[in-house]
Amino acid sequence: MITSDDVVQHFVSRALTYDKSSSWCTDERLGELVTDTVRALPGDQVLDVACGTGLVSRLFFGRVGRVVGVDITADMAVQAQPYLDELVIAPAENLPFASGTFDLTICRQGIQFMTLPDAVAEMVRVTRPGGLVVVINLCAYSAADSAEYFEVLRLRNPVRRHFFLADDLTALLRDNGCDEVRTHEYVSAEDVDVWSDNGAITEESRQAIRDVYRNASPEFRRLHAVRDDDGRIVDNMLFVVAAGRKARGGSDG
Repeated sequence: MITSDDVVQHFVSRALTYDKSSSWCTDERLGELVTDTVRALPGDQVLDVACGTGLVSRLFFGRVGRVVGVDITADMAVQAQPYLDELVIAPAENLPFASGTFDLTICRQGIQFMTLPDAVAEMVRVTRPGGLVVVINLCAYSAADSAEYFEVLRLRNPVRRHFFLADDLTALLRDNGCDEVRTHEYVSAEDVDVWSDNGAITEESRQAIRDVYRNASPEFRRLHAVRDDDGRIVDNMLFVVAAGRKARGGSDG
């Protein structure tokens, strides 16, 4: 059974190199998709759940009324402090904020490590009625590539608890009190050798990731537009940005 302590230790190992571990981390076009989707107002109160090193917080800091970051890994989150008005070390499943506190609650690449649906229910609870809840995550393209892709993701993040298709993100928001749910897709080209070198897994696991790609089915290779450039494997990975509004008549739990 994967515990919160396991997740913390995994990210302690990754803390110093996290921002360079994937091209999507600092991808300005992905950041623009997020800000265009959200359209935050100058007075908005924003909560960045699983804020990590502040890659999402920096998109909003100085442009909204307040940015609060929450994470369970202090070694990661301390790097986010320049982009936060407040940093809180706490689990997403038990957010220490009053119901309806935030205009925007956002979580990028975090829910796969959390207890679900508890964490999303908490994100919705602390958002005001009519406010926006956004989850952003790597997803499989379809059932056709999911088994192979989920194995790749498991090997890279052995503390990962969940794997998603786009519809799973939509369902998480709708089932926990959001309506007007919309999704946007973004494809990020990742060098698999760079992406797998996260400082938290063994070379044996990295080789197992390479083997999945080299033995991948034709459908997986097609969906991911896999390239092998002189021994460097490139995967076009799918991000899904799912945004929903907390129902105005919904309960705060």
